[in-house]
Amino acid sequence: MDTMRDRFAPTVTRLLDEDPRVAVVIAEIGKDGLADALRRHPDRVINVGIREQLLVGAGAGLALAGLRPVVHTFASFLVERPFEQVKLDFGHQDLGGVLVSAAASFDWPAGGFTHMAPGDVALLDTLDGWTVHVPGHPDEAEVLLRHAVAAGDDKVYVRLSVQSNRAARPVDGARFVPVRTGTGGVVIAVGPLLDQVLAATEGLDVTVLYATTVRPFDVAALRAATVAARPDVVLVEPYLAGTSTGVVNDVLADVPHRVLGLGVARRELRRYGEVDEHLAAHGLTSAALRARISGFLAAPAPV
Repeated sequence: MDTMRDRFAPTVTRLLDEDPRVAVVIAEIGKDGLADALRRHPDRVINVGIREQLLVGAGAGLALAGLRPVVHTFASFLVERPFEQVKLDFGHQDLGGVLVSAAASFDWPAGGFTHMAPGDVALLDTLDGWTVHVPGHPDEAEVLLRHAVAAGDDKVYVRLSVQSNRAARPVDGARFVPVRTGTGGVVIAVGPLLDQVLAATEGLDVTVLYATTVRPFDVAALRAATVAARPDVVLVEPYLAGTSTGVVNDVLADVPHRVLGLGVARRELRRYGEVDEHLAAHGLTSAALRARISGFLAAPAPV
């Protein structure tokens, strides 16, 4: 199976063909896949070189000119390094654009900590008005990328990963997808961690919601799930653990509830290893998740 990032270049190339407002800005990363797009649209495919602050600034400039910029590089170089430009050039100027990242939290361990960005979604959460898509399959990535580009002049972040679920789900760029129903609690699986969560909760009396658009958060889906199930919520996110616990607490502020946030720990892993080793170290394998989820839900209900 191809990866989400494999879908990026052909999808944006088609979008360039279809929509004269679309422009693509890169910083060396991904240039080979966009060679055909550059030949066909040399005025709307821009490679700024290894200059990530300029990458974001150029995207904002294109938005000022009335275009719909798609800005792409690794997450650590797209959100973290040029964060001031994201905050000011897009946010403060109230401009729309689409940031599309690669490498996720630890997709390329050999690249070291400079190429890891488990805090990207939490960092964007400090800003106002960003939509955040976290696809869990290449088909979903293509759908959500098209949603992002078509989203008027909104600010949208699309988080691509080499990690993937085996099958795509019918995502719409807004709502969570109910995958299982139960009464013993609610587990929200984000993006490429759905398969791990389904294996971890096999045989447990829980509701599983699949989230690929996490901002705005699907308040209605969570409220509906906690009406039918005990209002204890486990979040399983492929980025910094606890990123969305505050959102869940706000949604359920009028209901006695508990929240457990699982994800990538703050502790830096200095022996980089492989992706599977990172998943194990952060307790995101199906076996580790089952122990943590079942232990949490076995505790007495809040009163």
